[in-house]
Parts: sequence; C-alpha cells; structure tokens
Amino acid sequence: MKIVFLGCTKFSEELLNSLIDNNINISAIFTIPQEFTIRNNEKVINRNYVDMSSISKSNNIPLYFVDENNKLSSYENIIRDINPDIILVLGWYYIVPKVIREIPKYGACGIHASLLPKYAGWAPLVWAIINGEKKTGVTFFQFDDSVDGGDIISQESFDINIEDTIKEVYAKATKKSAEILNRTLPIMEEIKFKKQNKSKLEIWDKRSPKDGILDFNKTCIEIYNFIRAQTIPYPCAFTYLGKNKFKIISAKMSNIDSSMYKNGSIVFINNTYSVSTEDYFIEFDKIEINNVRYNFKDYVIDNGLEGEVFSNIE
Repeated sequence: MKIVFLGCTKFSEELLNSLIDNNINISAIFTIPQEFTIRNNEKVINRNYVDMSSISKSNNIPLYFVDENNKLSSYENIIRDINPDIILVLGWYYIVPKVIREIPKYGACGIHASLLPKYAGWAPLVWAIINGEKKTGVTFFQFDDSVDGGDIISQESFDINIEDTIKEVYAKATKKSAEILNRTLPIMEEIKFKKQNKSKLEIWDKRSPKDGILDFNKTCIEIYNFIRAQTIPYPCAFTYLGKNKFKIISAKMSNIDSSMYKNGSIVFINNTYSVSTEDYFIEFDKIEINNVRYNFKDYVIDNGLEGEVFSNIE
C-alpha cells in the first residue's frame, strides 16, 4: 500500500513514526508552516507544530509544503504520479479538495479525536473536557465535502478520568489513533465503511487563547474542567487581578461551601488559599504571571492578596 501523509503537529509526528516503525510505506509527506493563514486571511499559529523535515530526511521521504500560496491542489500532478492507495490526513488545517480526494483508491482519510458524530469540528478534546465528558474516543473516517461527516472506517473509545488534563487525554487519543491505523491499514480491502447520519453531527467551533477567560459565576467543577481542558501545552485558562493576568496551570476541587463570599474572592480556608465559585471553593495550585510560574498560596501570601476578588476584565 502506498500512502501520502498530510500532517504538521505533534499528533502527526507520533502517528507517522508509529506507521514507519510498523513498516507501513509512506510515499510522500505534505506539511504546513507553523504560522499560516486560513479563510478570509485569518492568521493561525499552530501551537502543536512539529517540523516534519527530520522524519523526511532520516527516512528518505519526499517533503512538500502547503500554504495559501501553494495550495494542496497545486500538487495534483505530483500526487497523481505517486498514485497512492490512500491519503492520510493526521493533524491538518486546510480542506483537502475533492480533486485530490478522488485520486487514491480509498480517498483521503483521517483521525478525528471524538466518537463521531459527537464533537465534530474544532478542538474536540478540549470541548469534551470542558463539558465534563467521562468518555470520548477517536474515529478513523473517510473525508467528503462535509465537516467530519464522511464514512466511518473504525472507532475506539477511552475514558477521561477526573484528574486528566488535556495533556493526558491527548496522549490517550494519540495511542488509540496509532492502534487503529496500524490495525486497519493492512486490511482496508476487508473493511466495510459505515455511513454517518449527517443530521446528527455536532459541529463545535474553534477556540482561541482569549476564550480561556474564567467565569467565577460557574460551579467549582465547571471551572475545574475549564482549567484542565486548556492547561499546558495550551495557553491556559486565565483571570485578572488588577493589571496582572493570572494563568491557571493546575487546580483542585473542594467540597467547602463558598456561598457566603462574592464569586472570585481569595479566601483563607482549610489551611490554604482558595477561590470562591457559584457553589464550592476551588484551590488554585500552579499559576503563571508574566511568564513566571508560582505556587498560588505562596504568591497570595507574598503579595497580601487575601480578600481580593478576581475579575474577567483587565
């Protein structure tokens, strides 16, 4: 089987290495620069970017770059000359046009980090954690003209534990994705693709760093989920105190009632400093201010912040 690989993220790198380690033939790699533009000239920074050139060189695989000036469709003749059986799209940002999808026998196929039709669209793992899901998964599917609505090839589920951050969930999704690819690619001829009911697709919107602002009018568990969904390696949930922007790296839930305090108040209780929410206190652990990391309790003591109230406005 000949494969054309499209990817530009840490996810792409790990799956490509897994395929190569399992002697899956990769005929060409297409990638995207770390900074690029999408529709309406909107600038995007890939925060999970990986330079694919080292894999290309070490395995003697041709590497091609795609951006707004060199669209994937401009490589049509190169892809036709390769005559791949499948195009794998794993960690990609641009639409794969129909003229490219129709070249391989099995079309263009990719992994979406959810159990489609749930959490189609952008940032599925982040949204799943924010929404308090206890289970999600990955879907290997064939691309069509819809958003993540193509035929399903295979799915695998996994648990989201209450202590998992986006880092752990991302690792679980990557592991399951590698398992699916290495199991299904050698037997593609035997697999019957399953049509999706497009009316059931849940399309979620993309997220940007500004969407990480904390709302202390939400419950403790909602805030906890919001923090762990966006922590390192992502830009982190944040709040303001005066002119300082507090990025919250980690936190713990409590069962201590905070209803007597204004939401967002810093209170000394149970031998530590916690923050009041709509129902129970939440304990911030590690924070970051001006690119410097602190223990929240130490920072509160050193700066006399007991009784101060966080705001969602600078």
